[in-house]
Amino acid sequence: MSVFSSLPMVIEPIDLASRLDAPELILVDLTSVERYGDGHIPGARFVDPRQTQLGRPPAPGLLPPKAQLEQLFGALGHRPEAVYVVYDDEGGGWAGRFIWLLDVIGHQRYHYLNGGLRAWIAEARPLSRKAPEAVPGTASIELHEEPCATREYVESRLGAADFVVWDARAPEEYRGEKVLAARGGHIPGAINFEWTAAIDPNRGLRIRQDIAEQLRTLGLTPDKEIVTHCQTHHRSGFTYLLAKALGYPRVKGYAGSWSEWGNLPDTPVQS
Repeated sequence: MSVFSSLPMVIEPIDLASRLDAPELILVDLTSVERYGDGHIPGARFVDPRQTQLGRPPAPGLLPPKAQLEQLFGALGHRPEAVYVVYDDEGGGWAGRFIWLLDVIGHQRYHYLNGGLRAWIAEARPLSRKAPEAVPGTASIELHEEPCATREYVESRLGAADFVVWDARAPEEYRGEKVLAARGGHIPGAINFEWTAAIDPNRGLRIRQDIAEQLRTLGLTPDKEIVTHCQTHHRSGFTYLLAKALGYPRVKGYAGSWSEWGNLPDTPVQS
């Protein structure tokens, strides 16, 4: 049995600190090259967040090719018994995107470090500038459709009583005042709750303690299928992991996000 087995999906620095030597641990840093080089959690392997996206317009947030993901996970030493702990330094966007990737490859053994590197540093925990040795080879993975919402899928579910779109963008994007695609606005019926509103800046960027109540008040409830998106499924990476951590049984990430929806001429739009 793993030493992580008794832990919830969202863990605290103290939980990780006592398990850094666990043989099953793959610790993933999704900050930046500069931040990683200045000091990271000991044993962490750096993943450039850009590796988690396709990176090509008009919808750069789409899933990378399978071969690219096999290289990415191969370099991390992916294996069936691995337990991933992921973190970033921005509040969970890129870490959540990586958790979504783990769901896409069918690997559910993972945890999010609450508050990420900010919380770790705030507790004066040790940092390292030493990068782990590279792992040769690629990983053999299979891609699963369940965590993914396509544009066609979202359109087919609009108006259903048990379906809701969680728009994690800023309110001015949602209202169509700030336009980052050919068209501005939002998906019809979408509920706007900006991702940073779920983060507590006074607690090292940890998840707000009252977040479950906040989401229920908005109508983002666990009895519904939740599809979350932003502009490129980066910010909505955090809202995806948040819904998963709260135990929502039906959660999907729309990787195309507004960069796809808003650049198509015939998708329905509200503003």
